[in-house]
Amino acid sequence: MLECKSISKKFGEYTALDNISLEIPQGKIFGLLGPNGAGKTTLIRIINRITIPTSGSVWYDGRPVDDDIVRRIGYLPEERGLYKKMKVGEQALYLARLKGMSSAEALAELKKWFTRFGIQSWWDKKVEELSKGMAQKVQFITTVLHKPQLLILDEPFSGFDPVNAQLIRNEILRLRDEGTTIILSTHNMESVEELCDEIALINKSHVVVNGPVDEIRHRYGDNNAEIIYTDSEGQHTEIVDATNGGNEVLSALIARGAVINSYREIIPAMNDIFIKLVTDK
Repeated sequence: MLECKSISKKFGEYTALDNISLEIPQGKIFGLLGPNGAGKTTLIRIINRITIPTSGSVWYDGRPVDDDIVRRIGYLPEERGLYKKMKVGEQALYLARLKGMSSAEALAELKKWFTRFGIQSWWDKKVEELSKGMAQKVQFITTVLHKPQLLILDEPFSGFDPVNAQLIRNEILRLRDEGTTIILSTHNMESVEELCDEIALINKSHVVVNGPVDEIRHRYGDNNAEIIYTDSEGQHTEIVDATNGGNEVLSALIARGAVINSYREIIPAMNDIFIKLVTDK
């Protein structure tokens, strides 16, 4: 659905992105990962035409991204941008109109979303009266209200308690299941494992790994397996080489009368892979 072709961006002598190429599939959640300063936000701004690349291009559904396509994108930036003195309902309507919705259409959709999030009583509150998490809920709604085909979320869980973070996760999954393509930029590796179908990790302006999450986790594993078994002396745990020695150890344990409680491949967490690739440790 979205293709970044050889994107480079320089700010004077500083290279923020160096020949970045990515393909983001339709109807999937694509994780855009990397340490602070890696170039993630610069790439997101280029996709949204907020920043123009030094070289390269962005294509959407087979055509270069233009202002018409940008209007069909929902973008939740890491820097929040609600007007503090405006009332919540007034501001939500204003932002919906900027995305081309009629007043009647926007009101109908806002009523659904405010009811879904249980915030009907916030309509006449000023934004400055809301907590950070409450304001974040409003901004999430205004981002998805016009039913964008492409949704870009930059640290969408920032400011949320665990209950509301899970609410947003559920909505992201629901939107994905309804066909929305989602780019998720986050440092929360648990959310990456839970939500993302594919990821790209950018470090020092380059893509260092790119592909399906499960494939990457297996790629960076050590081919080890954990065996938990019980014998006459109690319960034990043993780590074995799953490629060469796993079956032999299992056979030996069974031969001496041990009961095998579990056998599982040890797959590294995305958090460990992130640290390994970013720090080379």
